[in-house]
Amino acid sequence: MTEALHIPTNSSREEKYRALTPQLRALLSGETDATANAANFTALVHQAFCFHWVGFYWVRGEELVLGPFQGPIACTRIPKGKGVCGSAWLQNATLIVPDVEQFPGHIACSALSKSEIVLPMRKKSGEVIGVLDIDSATLNDFNEIDRDFLESWLELLVEACYE
Repeated sequence: MTEALHIPTNSSREEKYRALTPQLRALLSGETDATANAANFTALVHQAFCFHWVGFYWVRGEELVLGPFQGPIACTRIPKGKGVCGSAWLQNATLIVPDVEQFPGHIACSALSKSEIVLPMRKKSGEVIGVLDIDSATLNDFNEIDRDFLESWLELLVEACYE
């Protein structure tokens, strides 16, 4: 297990993801508790990229319920299909929202949030068990690089906790 991150400075976002991937593997190695691993996961992403908010919502019945996060106080429950998180869950697809004000039904937990990426967390069976929600205070802050790395990181988390 690693207890300190080495975050490359003056590097592209892709280079940061590449450098952090083995560190995430080490962080998850040997730990099977989903809460512990999700908490460290959010801390890593928040610390490395300085996003406004990084957190998990867990599927509980027909709602998403707040899990481990880094950032200001958040919405506690989100109905399936509502907002970006509920929509990503319903569609079982990653959603990248360049401007949250343009997303129909956006749930504004924080006025500082300008753009967002939400990724479903799936077991190998395809069942969605939660979503990873990341908000940025910058418009159009997320792209395919974020999607690709974060999807692969979620696979590492699922492997550690559920497989």
